[in-house]
Amino acid sequence: MTFDVINQLARDTPWAHGAVLVYASFGVVLFAALLVAGWWTARARDARTMAAALWAGAATLLAVALNQPLVAAVHEPRPSTVRTDILVLAQRSADQSFPSDHAVMAGAVAAGLWLVSRRLGAVAATAALLMAFARVYIGAHYPRDVLAGLAVGALVTVVGWSLLHRPLVGAVERARRGPLRPLVASAEGAVLGVRHDIVQEHGPARAVPRR
Repeated sequence: MTFDVINQLARDTPWAHGAVLVYASFGVVLFAALLVAGWWTARARDARTMAAALWAGAATLLAVALNQPLVAAVHEPRPSTVRTDILVLAQRSADQSFPSDHAVMAGAVAAGLWLVSRRLGAVAATAALLMAFARVYIGAHYPRDVLAGLAVGALVTVVGWSLLHRPLVGAVERARRGPLRPLVASAEGAVLGVRHDIVQEHGPARAVPRR
């Protein structure tokens, strides 16, 4: 069983306990920082990129919220509450195990940032996989809990974006023309917005033939 293999690895690597436990417990701060980095990057990009950055944060909150009734419906106990033969580094909790909220959060952030920047998306995806592994390593979840969590988070983000990207982009374009512009556009982003408006109104510029 994969869980037992990872738990044995935890027994064999006591030198890693502190670092893995800190990441498994407080790694959410890293994902918040990555979302901020996505927003900051998007300020200098077009309206679609900024809409994706804002959606990444909103989708993360939505995915975690939608996960709660799923957790309640499945009602799977955590390994630390049903097994006495395992090493448990996590604080024992009566909360249910499937799907993992931490993994849902991580999967949503990774999918959202992939829409913003492939580089940020790759970093977030790596961090998400590490979070999933860490949650199993400390005995808080089974592997299926974190794999399902990653899938739920990514699915909510991708499906939501496919349904909502047009109105979100439109909202960002309007915000870039109003008092909220400093929040959704840097100077470079504002120039891109002006160029986009010109193209939308007059069409792409055509070269004038020489006589």
